[in-house]
Amino acid sequence: MKTMNCKQLGGACDKKFHGETFEEMADQSKQHAMEMMQQQDQAHLKAMADMSELMKDPAAMNKWFSAKRQQFDTLEDD
Repeated sequence: MKTMNCKQLGGACDKKFHGETFEEMADQSKQHAMEMMQQQDQAHLKAMADMSELMKDPAAMNKWFSAKRQQFDTLEDD
Protein backbone atom coordinates (compact mmCIF):
# COMPACT_ATOMS: atom_id res chain seq x y z
CA MET A 1 0.00 0.00 0.00
CA LYS A 2 1.22 3.50 -0.88
CA THR A 3 0.20 6.96 0.30
CA MET A 4 -0.12 10.28 -1.49
CA ASN A 5 -1.83 13.44 -0.35
CA CYS A 6 -4.34 15.72 -2.01
CA LYS A 7 -1.70 18.28 -3.01
CA GLN A 8 0.45 15.60 -4.65
CA LEU A 9 -2.56 14.65 -6.76
CA GLY A 10 -3.32 18.20 -7.87
CA GLY A 11 -5.55 19.19 -4.96
CA ALA A 12 -5.33 21.76 -2.22
CA CYS A 13 -4.81 20.05 1.14
CA ASP A 14 -2.81 17.43 2.98
CA LYS A 15 -5.55 14.76 3.22
CA LYS A 16 -3.91 11.38 2.69
CA PHE A 17 -5.08 8.71 0.29
CA HIS A 18 -3.93 5.10 0.45
CA GLY A 19 -3.99 2.50 -2.30
CA GLU A 20 -2.38 -0.49 -3.91
CA THR A 21 -2.72 1.12 -7.34
CA PHE A 22 -2.57 4.63 -8.73
CA GLU A 23 -6.16 4.20 -9.93
CA GLU A 24 -7.37 3.50 -6.37
CA MET A 25 -5.72 6.67 -5.18
CA ALA A 26 -7.05 8.71 -8.09
CA ASP A 27 -10.59 7.49 -7.32
CA GLN A 28 -10.24 8.53 -3.67
CA SER A 29 -8.90 11.91 -4.73
CA LYS A 30 -11.81 12.42 -7.12
CA GLN A 31 -14.33 11.54 -4.39
CA HIS A 32 -12.62 13.97 -2.01
CA ALA A 33 -12.71 16.71 -4.68
CA MET A 34 -16.45 16.19 -5.13
CA GLU A 35 -17.00 16.48 -1.37
CA MET A 36 -14.94 19.67 -1.22
CA MET A 37 -16.83 21.08 -4.21
CA GLN A 38 -20.14 20.48 -2.42
CA GLN A 39 -18.72 22.32 0.59
CA GLN A 40 -17.65 25.19 -1.71
CA ASP A 41 -14.07 24.97 -0.41
CA GLN A 42 -12.34 27.79 -2.28
CA ALA A 43 -8.86 26.24 -2.36
CA HIS A 44 -10.21 23.02 -3.84
CA LEU A 45 -12.45 24.89 -6.28
CA LYS A 46 -9.36 26.71 -7.58
CA ALA A 47 -7.46 23.40 -7.89
CA MET A 48 -10.40 21.93 -9.83
CA ALA A 49 -10.51 24.97 -12.12
CA ASP A 50 -6.80 24.53 -12.80
CA MET A 51 -7.37 20.85 -13.56
CA SER A 52 -10.25 21.74 -15.90
CA GLU A 53 -7.91 24.01 -17.85
CA LEU A 54 -5.36 21.20 -18.07
CA MET A 55 -8.02 18.81 -19.37
CA LYS A 56 -8.60 21.07 -22.39
CA ASP A 57 -5.24 19.90 -23.75
CA PRO A 58 -5.24 16.08 -24.00
CA ALA A 59 -1.47 15.92 -24.47
CA ALA A 60 -0.85 18.04 -21.38
CA MET A 61 -3.34 15.96 -19.40
CA ASN A 62 -1.65 12.71 -20.45
CA LYS A 63 1.72 14.16 -19.49
CA TRP A 64 0.36 15.20 -16.08
CA PHE A 65 -1.14 11.75 -15.44
CA SER A 66 2.06 10.04 -16.53
CA ALA A 67 4.08 12.18 -14.13
CA LYS A 68 1.70 11.43 -11.23
CA ARG A 69 1.70 7.71 -12.04
CA GLN A 70 5.50 7.74 -12.14
CA GLN A 71 5.56 9.54 -8.79
CA PHE A 72 3.25 6.84 -7.39
CA ASP A 73 5.42 4.08 -8.85
CA THR A 74 8.55 5.46 -7.16
CA LEU A 75 6.93 5.62 -3.71
CA GLU A 76 7.90 2.99 -1.19
CA ASP A 77 5.17 0.85 0.32
CA ASP A 78 3.83 2.03 3.68
